[in-house]
Amino acid sequence: MASQPPDQHAVALKLRALVMDPVSHMPVVVLQREDQSAFLPIWIGLCEANAIALQMEGVSSPRPMTHDLLLSLIQSLDYSLEHVLIHTLQDNVFFARLHLRANGGRTVEVDARPSDAVALALRASAPILATDEVLRVAETTATDDEETLRTILRRLRPEDLGEYEM
Repeated sequence: MASQPPDQHAVALKLRALVMDPVSHMPVVVLQREDQSAFLPIWIGLCEANAIALQMEGVSSPRPMTHDLLLSLIQSLDYSLEHVLIHTLQDNVFFARLHLRANGGRTVEVDARPSDAVALALRASAPILATDEVLRVAETTATDDEETLRTILRRLRPEDLGEYEM
């Protein structure tokens, strides 16, 4: 992961956890600032959670999954995933973009759901970024105490910090 985010007003995040919200029974991907000061929970769908979990565990499937297929397509077109950016939180829905760079230097931005962007970033070993504005609105202060973190996550509701939208 790059030490300096490519976007001037973005902060590098790392995947901290993938947990199940005990109230909504929906998966929550928890992203955290690299300096460990705060985290960003995003409610996601079951399929995307499965794709993220398989990548986190290093499990490969005998046939390409959708995110594997997408990465293969990007690479076969001579592009690389430079980074993903979670850029907006609007009406409790997060929005993200894939930032692609061609071998010749041309760049392309593609709209994506944050869950798909994270799953793809993990496969491509690409940085995950969020804008300062998204973090200002949606991040929660983290703690080193794992039980306190679980308690905070249990209290969070999808309508508080954004939810998965089909």
